[in-house]
Amino acid sequence: MAGTRNNITKYRKPINLNIGMVIFAVIFIYVVVCVIMYLSTDHVVGYEVKEGSLSSNNIYKGIALRDEEIVNSSSAGYVNYYAREGERTAVGNLIYTVDETGKLSDYIQTSETGENSLSEEDLYSLKTEISAFANGFDRTNFSDIYNFKYNIQGTVIKLANYNVLENANALNEASNSALIDYYYATDSGIVIYSIDGYENLKLQNMTAEHFDQQNYEKTHLVNNELVAMNDPVYKLSTNEDWSIVIQVDKELAEQLVEEEYVEVKFLKNQYTSWGSVEAFTNEAGDTFVSLSFTNSMITFCTERFIDIELMLEDKTGLKIPNSSIVEKEFFIVPKEYVTQGGSNGNTGVLLETYDDEGNTTTEFVETTIYEETDTEYYLDDTVLRSGSYLIKPDSAEKYAVSKTGSLIGVYNINKGYADFKQIIILYQNDEYSIVKSNTNYGLNVYDYIVLDASTVADNEFIYE
Repeated sequence: MAGTRNNITKYRKPINLNIGMVIFAVIFIYVVVCVIMYLSTDHVVGYEVKEGSLSSNNIYKGIALRDEEIVNSSSAGYVNYYAREGERTAVGNLIYTVDETGKLSDYIQTSETGENSLSEEDLYSLKTEISAFANGFDRTNFSDIYNFKYNIQGTVIKLANYNVLENANALNEASNSALIDYYYATDSGIVIYSIDGYENLKLQNMTAEHFDQQNYEKTHLVNNELVAMNDPVYKLSTNEDWSIVIQVDKELAEQLVEEEYVEVKFLKNQYTSWGSVEAFTNEAGDTFVSLSFTNSMITFCTERFIDIELMLEDKTGLKIPNSSIVEKEFFIVPKEYVTQGGSNGNTGVLLETYDDEGNTTTEFVETTIYEETDTEYYLDDTVLRSGSYLIKPDSAEKYAVSKTGSLIGVYNINKGYADFKQIIILYQNDEYSIVKSNTNYGLNVYDYIVLDASTVADNEFIYE
């Protein structure tokens, strides 16, 4: 009908809770809360104690000290060498000549010198030098390239010696005068064609500045160079006895001196040798150790700085990370005040207390012993208070708790809580320590300790 209004009421659906969705929501909220708690809580990580060893970094750069005699030229002119660097020469062997006019160099260049070839011995020596340089080259020490260059030149000089000598004789005969001066070795030894100012250096003159290679200067004495009278022309090392000096701390120096002889590895060729030990500390407080040898000098005769490794014994024991080590304070009590009591017969002390009426009474308090000396015990400071009185068993004597001391240890978690255990450190590097095993109040192999001691408190329960 016209004018009739139809009132339509919207039907509301009843809330239909799905039990599965509710359970899922509860689980989801629980997981989120657990994740948040996990991320915001310090985590206790365990570490299993095992036997192990530490290899310390015993590699040093040493300074070689030898008996070295610098020989100066007796005349001026162009010098030509006939003895190869690094080889032993006998008394009377020709070492060098001095060409006063420079005509020898011109004569060699204009004359037919013939052909030469390397002997098997020379070829082996050359290959050895090249291989040693390639294996030991350090890009940070670019100056080593120049040392290698002059060593190779020494091999070439030896090959050309005979032709140069023939030319020198021919030049003297042609001029009917001695234009070329010949100089021979006056002593036996190893020939070296360089100087560096360290020739007279001794252990007692050592300073830290001597080890600064940036300020080190080495002058090579080059073939066919012009020299003046009294200029250095070569150096002779006359003694097979030599030494290497390294800079160390006083503790290591004392250890090495006590051992008297130390096995040394030369990193250049991996050879080893035993050196006798001598130590010296200068006025600046720097400590140096000299390692003396009776062989191998000729192998390193051209080198002043030599890399070595001290072959010291590795330290063995219980290996633990340094992060697990902590220092803790304890009360120190005379042994006669510690007794056994309680229902279990545990160790403890008789503590003087007061009842509600103010009367003095004695209470047995269990306490753990963490370390002992001949006359005293280290007791836990969580059950005792400074100023408290302890009663001596079977006596009226009292002891006021006051003396304290600290121990180095770790937190053992074998029983589910952080239990302090004292350790005796035998050796330590930047990451790990070797501690003594089977001590009365310490650790044993396969114990579990807290990896990071800063994440727990004493006697805190550990939740896995």
